[in-house]
Amino acid sequence: MNRYEKLNQDRLVEEKVSVDQKTYKVGAYCRVSTDKEDQANSFESQQRYFKEYIERRPNWELVEIFADEGISGTNTKKRKAFNRMIADAKSGEIDLIITKEISRFARNTLDSIYYTRELKKRGVGVIFLNDNINTLDPDAELRLTIMSSIAQEESRKTSDRVKWGQLRQMEKGVVFGRDMLGYDVRGGQLFINEEGAKIVRMIFNKFVNESKGTHVIARELREAGVTTSTSRKQWSNTVILRVIRNEKYCGDLVQKKTFTPDYLSHEKKGNRGEEEFVIMKDHHEPIISREMFDRATEILESRAFSQERKAKYSNRYAFSGKIKCGRCGASYVARYKTRQDGSRYKAWRCFEANRNGNPHVDQAGNQLGCFGEGLRDEDAFHIMRLVCGSLDFERDIILSNLVHAIDSVIKEEYGAVDTARLVEKIGQVDEKRSRLIELYMSGDIDKEQFITARDKCDTEAAEIKSLIESIEQRERLHEAQQTLLCDIKDALDEMISGITHDEEFYRSILNKMVVHDKDHIDVYLNLLPFKWSYAIAKASKMGVNDKRNIFDTEIPMSVSSPLSSA
Repeated sequence: MNRYEKLNQDRLVEEKVSVDQKTYKVGAYCRVSTDKEDQANSFESQQRYFKEYIERRPNWELVEIFADEGISGTNTKKRKAFNRMIADAKSGEIDLIITKEISRFARNTLDSIYYTRELKKRGVGVIFLNDNINTLDPDAELRLTIMSSIAQEESRKTSDRVKWGQLRQMEKGVVFGRDMLGYDVRGGQLFINEEGAKIVRMIFNKFVNESKGTHVIARELREAGVTTSTSRKQWSNTVILRVIRNEKYCGDLVQKKTFTPDYLSHEKKGNRGEEEFVIMKDHHEPIISREMFDRATEILESRAFSQERKAKYSNRYAFSGKIKCGRCGASYVARYKTRQDGSRYKAWRCFEANRNGNPHVDQAGNQLGCFGEGLRDEDAFHIMRLVCGSLDFERDIILSNLVHAIDSVIKEEYGAVDTARLVEKIGQVDEKRSRLIELYMSGDIDKEQFITARDKCDTEAAEIKSLIESIEQRERLHEAQQTLLCDIKDALDEMISGITHDEEFYRSILNKMVVHDKDHIDVYLNLLPFKWSYAIAKASKMGVNDKRNIFDTEIPMSVSSPLSSA
């Protein structure tokens, strides 16, 4: 017996011993989609079934029955027990997984194939009892793919049926949703909750009749100890806005504000016209009149909340997060204000003062509010221009270094090439090609030699022409780069001299601007151990030239030279 025959014999013996003696650590997985106690494949029934099934096999040892209750099988992300089972199998704690059918394991074909492949790499098999599939068998993946695709298609059909049924119910006026402030949902109908309805009427009255803003209303409700409908969230301007915009309070019902575009992920998305809304006027008893609701909507539109509020909290502003309150330490936030002539301007205000007003103690004994004063956006920019203008540095040297650095980045190095010589070379190739034709016509070279030589000439001519075009293009680019460099130099010169401002430039050099009050504004720059102090003063009172006065109101002016932070 040679060594190869001996190896074969040893392998057969090892396989027999492995099959007869190996104890498999088995994990079972079950999932139920409903909590009905009388359902045949309920959670308890599946647990009992797997225990009995494993006990009948002497070399199988039950590790754990992993179970997810009431969670969809189309996506594995939210199935905690499933994910824990896969992790145990990968770590070697489980040798074999059994489950009732593919639809219980995953209704997503991609998930089914991915997880069974990953487990197979580690020698862990998955047995689907009803489908008679063992993933360790050679043809298992083909059968698994077919059965998983069928299960996934069934999930899609089920999703479509559920959506269709819900839509028909919505068209009949059945309410889908949970209890909300002022309304309880029972049996698909809305019933007024008088305790919450009083709060809703109070909010609309403050907003419409008392002309109070959403921030002020939220603060007053917090200070009065009024709880939200969930009792978990605090009152905020966004919560107030949701109440004011909710059409249910005037008796209308709009459904399908969200929809599920993908039945596999089950992730909801805001409906922006992708699907038709279900709208019903005068559907239920209103809490407020339609006239008051319409008036509130008009006020919201006139204040142009939608687009400007998004921009207010954006970090694209030069001073976002950079202006600090010297009284309470809070950051300043941008707000838009209206002048007497109707024009609007941007100003910065302490967040604590903006949210809670002047300092006071609420009913719970909390100290709220701040006296932090506002700062106009143009004043902040003017202060930064003064800071840049006061910096003592060699502007010419800095400008030269910056221009040199930019020039080294944008310019393209290439050696001088004589294009006239290249054109001359093309003429030489054309002459060579003409001689080839003469040689071929005279019979000195055969057809094959002619074609080979001609193609070589054509290739050489094409390469030279391409090189000429490349050189001409680089020359045009060089001219454009020189023009660009001049423009950059002019812009840098103005920026360094403080003539113009650039938001990104100011944002990069500014560490913080601390507003103690209008007479004390301190500026700190990055990497510099100094501070600059400024004051906001009336031009008419200070007796200064008002040529810097943008709106004939307050202008910033320096009252001290840079001071050491020490």
